[in-house]
Amino acid sequence: MNETVSSPVINKTGYSHVAIAFHWIMAILIVVNWTLAIVIDDMPLGPDRITGYSWHKWLGITVLFLVSLRLMWRATHPAPKLEIAMPLWQERAMQLTHIALYFLMFAVPLMGWMMSSAEGYTVNYFGLFELPNLVDKNKELGDQLGDLHGFLAYALSGFVGIHVLAALKHQFIDKDNLLGRMSFSSRLKKD
Repeated sequence: MNETVSSPVINKTGYSHVAIAFHWIMAILIVVNWTLAIVIDDMPLGPDRITGYSWHKWLGITVLFLVSLRLMWRATHPAPKLEIAMPLWQERAMQLTHIALYFLMFAVPLMGWMMSSAEGYTVNYFGLFELPNLVDKNKELGDQLGDLHGFLAYALSGFVGIHVLAALKHQFIDKDNLLGRMSFSSRLKKD
């Protein structure tokens, strides 16, 4: 049954359940891992800090794995049509922000993995198996990759902040239900 859409409210065609799950699981993992990185950075060297770094790496590799799957899903399942009117500059800013988010969700954990390899620490995944070293051990390169990893992580947090603020603006100021596209509840009403 087709519903008539009154502008500027979005119709009930949102992202698929798989895309919504990818979005929210990755959002949670990124926020948790960012928080963990800040906490362990202030810890004294010891077993708790080593455990924290292990969890940070595990979660980072999980994000890298999930963003790879998400990009494959997105390549075969395009985003639903945006059915709200917005200025061209906002639409372009939204597109560039999404590109930056995908790039950074891939680049941040990849740089972390390369940094660990350069510093001589093999990355394992939850103690189940070891990942191959991406570069040879090189302390100077490890320091540079560590700086790049940190810079990209801050850039990711900035783009996440922009993404969240834009979504809240659309939801509460524009009242166009843009957030409903990424909501399980709006999908359940349609199904």
